[in-house]
Amino acid sequence: MEQRSYVVDEANDGVRIDKYLALLMEECSRSYIQKIIGDQSVCVNGKAVKANFKIHTGDAVMIELPDPVILDIQPENIPLDILYEDQDILIINKPKNMVVHPAPGHYTGTLVNAVMYHCGEDLSTINGVLRPGIVHRIDKDTTGVLVICKNDRAHRAIAEQLSVHSITRAYYAIVYNNIKEDEGTVDAPIGRMDADRKKMGINHKNGRHAVTHYRVLERFGKYTYIECRLETGTDTSDPCAYGQYRPSAAGGYCLWSV
Repeated sequence: MEQRSYVVDEANDGVRIDKYLALLMEECSRSYIQKIIGDQSVCVNGKAVKANFKIHTGDAVMIELPDPVILDIQPENIPLDILYEDQDILIINKPKNMVVHPAPGHYTGTLVNAVMYHCGEDLSTINGVLRPGIVHRIDKDTTGVLVICKNDRAHRAIAEQLSVHSITRAYYAIVYNNIKEDEGTVDAPIGRMDADRKKMGINHKNGRHAVTHYRVLERFGKYTYIECRLETGTDTSDPCAYGQYRPSAAGGYCLWSV
């Protein structure tokens, strides 16, 4: 186990501990920082704190980083639809029915298994051993373009562009019901549905802020073909990114997306 210690300077007086650590530990993702704080591995002046704790000048911050977990994720010779590649990034058209990264029940046949075979050790490590090279994702049932990062410098650069929305992301989807408006904006929190935890939809209690702009491309009676452009969050903020028959805040149900 690795231990790190810091003393808060005047420039960071009143800053939240999670934001403070994100500045100091650039090699770690924010989700990882949130996790170690939640595991009570971050102490300020000898006491474990929560992510929203505000630090002050002179505070002593102690961090215990757990030893990395070694998982046996194997490279697999799976064909990839490569759109572009250079020494820093790999742009791939992910097919439907392929999981992006290993997870319980899906430790083989994923995009990560495939890019590990293609890239060898040339993948970013910021998101850990289960997500080497992965800076953003789309769901198993969704087809679309993904950027794979071959090193941490490229990963940080792409993550920053996603954060400030200088990269435009769009989905094309067919939704159930004929949307009356030609275009509009969905501003509703997206989270797991209480009735079925495997499905995502509007959840005002526990959902995350999500804004998606949509534009009607064509109408098919009870179905509407639309373009969705994301404004907030990750790819999963889009109500149509969850696959077949998920509730759509645009006024219907997402049948499929490409």
